[in-house]
Amino acid sequence: MPTPSTDRDFDVVVHGATGFVGALTAAHLRDAAPDEVRIALSGRSRTRLEETRADLGDRAAAWPLLEVDSLDGDDMARLAASTHVVATTVGPYDRLGLPLVLACAAAGTHYADLTGEISFMRRSIDEAHDVAAASGARIVHSCGFDSIPSDLGVFLLAEHAARHDLGTLGDTTLVLKAMRGGISGGTIDTMRTQLDRAIEDRATRRLMADPFALSPSRDDEPDPGPQPDPVGVVVDEELGGWLAPLVMGRVNTRVVRRSNALTGHAWGRDLRYRELVLGGPLPMGPVEAAAVAGGTAALAVGLAFPPTRAVLDRVLPEPGEGPGERTRERGFFRIDIHTTTTSGAHLVCEIQVPGDPGYKATSVMLGQAALALAGDPGVLPDRAGVLTPSTALGHELARRLRAAGHRYDVVAAD
Repeated sequence: MPTPSTDRDFDVVVHGATGFVGALTAAHLRDAAPDEVRIALSGRSRTRLEETRADLGDRAAAWPLLEVDSLDGDDMARLAASTHVVATTVGPYDRLGLPLVLACAAAGTHYADLTGEISFMRRSIDEAHDVAAASGARIVHSCGFDSIPSDLGVFLLAEHAARHDLGTLGDTTLVLKAMRGGISGGTIDTMRTQLDRAIEDRATRRLMADPFALSPSRDDEPDPGPQPDPVGVVVDEELGGWLAPLVMGRVNTRVVRRSNALTGHAWGRDLRYRELVLGGPLPMGPVEAAAVAGGTAALAVGLAFPPTRAVLDRVLPEPGEGPGERTRERGFFRIDIHTTTTSGAHLVCEIQVPGDPGYKATSVMLGQAALALAGDPGVLPDRAGVLTPSTALGHELARRLRAAGHRYDVVAAD
């Protein structure tokens, strides 16, 4: 793989540092990055960047500031050429993200973001993968709650199965068992953007409905039977009882399938993957699962129609908004990813993460992804191009997140 240039002013630039999650990511880097890591902040307003830097305290007082416009190709080229890694929280990515992706791909600059926008990732793959593969850049999408737990968890299951001669993965289900924390304004804005594009464009609707929308080649997929996105309530005692579709499963499942394809389907040519949220045991389990399923559908329908969207927009969080520190610190999520391997083994990846999923936990995940990209390339998978968290960062990301207090453990199912 080509080696990106080492002649750069910075190691990591946080782009969108004045936004809510951008500032949290910068704060995590302030606390977690070694002293020798050269960090800068970028965004549209120098005044707001100065305010953000001041809020970060003495350790960030000397961090340089870059005033840039995300839609200005020259600005994005200048930003990409200045650093080894860009961690960006500037969205909606479908509208604002592609110039930076293209600039990083051309400059051999590693890139990490928080996108959950299928259409943006598909454009990024189509327009930047080959360029990034040639330059040595790792373009890594979805480095937050969506989709690191999903992607890294399935990766660890596949690695464990291979290491213990248990075969490859077959039926695999992520179950969100418990969570405390609100949905982020960025996630809501992603839903708005994707719904708007789907309403306006038939090709986008087809893309979003395709389970293999992010795969390198749709024709090369083994497609072990249809893999529709779950709709409505699911009953499965082995998974905990009554379950409903996970709202971001449509994104996470496609990221996982892209990872499998990028590895030459090493995780399993029979891999069938879905994501659910646990409703709980009887007697309230069916009611809780139905409420989740109905609420998710109602939110999507509400955002799709202008009159109801106007009402929802008054109460839903906007990008850049978020909860207070106490709420962020008290948040958490717990996930189990269940799989049955081709040898018949039953494994579970148990994931427990402190902090509000969309804010505190996500800022840690993005920050650690950026530090992994800025670190020793010899500990990362030998890949470049438009990648996923697991295919770009592998065990190094798992190591860093565990050191930050995130738990990822693969165990044999009872």
